[in-house]
Amino acid sequence: MHIHFERSGGFTGMRLGTTVDTSSLPAEKAQNLHDLVEAANFFGLPATLQSSGGGADRFQYHISVEREDDSHTVEVSESAVPESLWPLLNQLMAMARSGPGA
Repeated sequence: MHIHFERSGGFTGMRLGTTVDTSSLPAEKAQNLHDLVEAANFFGLPATLQSSGGGADRFQYHISVEREDDSHTVEVSESAVPESLWPLLNQLMAMARSGPGA
């Protein structure tokens, strides 16, 4: 599975991102990412999730996941992130900060 993640926006406008190939990760970390994608029902989410409320300093998230037989991309604003997606986002942000193997 390949995952491309990018966070943009926020007060400083700094971007944070990473691209992960789970085949290059230790088995436990790869399985954790697979589990987080499944728990988020990622492939069942709409391509765009936006809230009606504004917020110039809010983050925007772009997540693309490719697996053997499917690919899906989700663009989501911070205020519209479903609870089920937060664990995956938090893991991807941690990996972006410290590198995918961390």
